[in-house]
Amino acid sequence: MKTFEELGVSPEILKAIEEMGYANPMPVQEEVIPYLLGEGNDVVALAQTGTGKTAAFGLPVIQKINVKNRTPQSLILCPTRELCLQIAGDLHDYSKYVDGLKVLPVYGGSSIESQMRSLKNGVHIIVATPGRLLDLMERKTVKLDAISNVVMDEADEMLNMGFTESINAILAEIPQDRNTLLFSATMSPEISRISKNYLKNAKEITIGTRNEGNNNVKHICYMVHAKDKYAALKRIADYYPQIYGIIFCRTCKETQEIADKLIQDGYNTDSLHGELSQQQRDAVMQKFHIGHI
Repeated sequence: MKTFEELGVSPEILKAIEEMGYANPMPVQEEVIPYLLGEGNDVVALAQTGTGKTAAFGLPVIQKINVKNRTPQSLILCPTRELCLQIAGDLHDYSKYVDGLKVLPVYGGSSIESQMRSLKNGVHIIVATPGRLLDLMERKTVKLDAISNVVMDEADEMLNMGFTESINAILAEIPQDRNTLLFSATMSPEISRISKNYLKNAKEITIGTRNEGNNNVKHICYMVHAKDKYAALKRIADYYPQIYGIIFCRTCKETQEIADKLIQDGYNTDSLHGELSQQQRDAVMQKFHIGHI
């Protein structure tokens, strides 16, 4: 197994990731990092969440930035606000010892004026959801003409969420002589089409088995009558006292009702749905991340 140093990772980044506990590269990192550190190398990587893909694209993206040029040089597109913030946070940690490097998360549901001010002050890497980036482009407040690296993370999810037209519009504004990396859990016909249209002689890297879900996930199905669903849910929670999970429901109303019932019955639970404010949703996710619910 190679070390990060042998993959070509710079000393400043090595120092940061060693402090974070990164010892040896994961398979996706070993495959992708040296390739992305080169020029004119497009990649389609089939890998699930949890395989170490953020570092696989994040470390080369940071290393290739010219910090003296305070204009966007790399763009990372992702489907959700939460993933956008997570990636930006990881990049910030990886670049701890790269003086002056600026990473900006760009997403809906927060002040567009604040994001516009940050862009005006100069950033090197933009991590964005397609809708908000398109909004900034239409306002002529973001320049993409110096972008040399584009990463589409969870590309299959972005397409499933209806971002195809937005992605097409964004990529049309970025120089053709760029490196493009497309990460997807599966190789769908739509992913193949995007790959053919926007990537040049792309190398395909598959981590695990092509079009296979994560092999550390076990699926169990319980067939119950509708009237027994809540009782079954409580039985499962009681059987696994250390349970840490998410319950998906059909509607905001149902979500709130089930959360309220669980709270009344003494379970550490909270609700997360579209009728809560962004501030309320952030508070719930923060409690969930630190294990308080």
